[in-house]
Amino acid sequence: MAAYGDVDLGILGDPTRRAIFELLARRPCSVGELAEHLPITPQAVSQHLRVLRDGGLVVATPEGTRRIYRLNPDRVAAFAAYFQRIWDDALTAFQKAADAATTQSEQEQQL
Repeated sequence: MAAYGDVDLGILGDPTRRAIFELLARRPCSVGELAEHLPITPQAVSQHLRVLRDGGLVVATPEGTRRIYRLNPDRVAAFAAYFQRIWDDALTAFQKAADAATTQSEQEQQL
């Protein structure tokens, strides 16, 4: 799995895990509730939740006889910060390229 600093991008590499992550972003759910929205068994949902939990993206809270899963806001924030750094770097590079192209165009016009 691809890990960058404190962010393991491989955790969300599986489409089913991404779907579970997106469902949990909307609201906390039990395994059964998640399985109702996915074309996989509750056992498979549990396996994907284990990977998300081991990666720190999901936390579980006991509620009666079941566990309610929700996103871990601290880890989600780490992922968001990682992508924000990449986006900022891309925008900075774009700005430099645009400035260089403008400068070159102005120099060519003066000739």
